[in-house]
Amino acid sequence: MKAAQLEDRLIQFAIDSISISKSIDASFGSQHLSKQLIRSATSSALNYGEARSGESSRDFIHKLKICLKELRECSINMKILKGANLISDSRNLEKLILENNELISIFVVSIKTASVKLKD
Repeated sequence: MKAAQLEDRLIQFAIDSISISKSIDASFGSQHLSKQLIRSATSSALNYGEARSGESSRDFIHKLKICLKELRECSINMKILKGANLISDSRNLEKLILENNELISIFVVSIKTASVKLKD
C-alpha cells in the first residue's frame, strides 16, 4: 500500500469515528469515550502525516509507533462502547472495528519492516 493510500484510509477512519460518535447517547461515560475516540482516531491520521515528513528513520519509526498506540486506544474504546451498549449504530461500529484492526496490522508490519531496514 502506498503512503498516500494509507493516509487516505486514516483520514477516512477519523471521519468515520467522528460520524459514529453522533450515535452515542448523551450520558457522561458515553460522551467521555466519544471525545476520546475522536482524539485518538484523529491523532493517528495527524501523526501519520508527521511520520511521512520524518527527519530520520528513527523519527519515522517513532511516529509510526505513536500512530499504532492511538489505533490500539481506539480499539479498546470501541470495545467498551460496544460492550456497554452505548452506541446505537452497531453495524457501522463493527465496520469501524474491522477497519481499525486492519490499520493496526498495517502499522505492525510497517514498523517491523522499517526497523529491519534501520538495522541494515
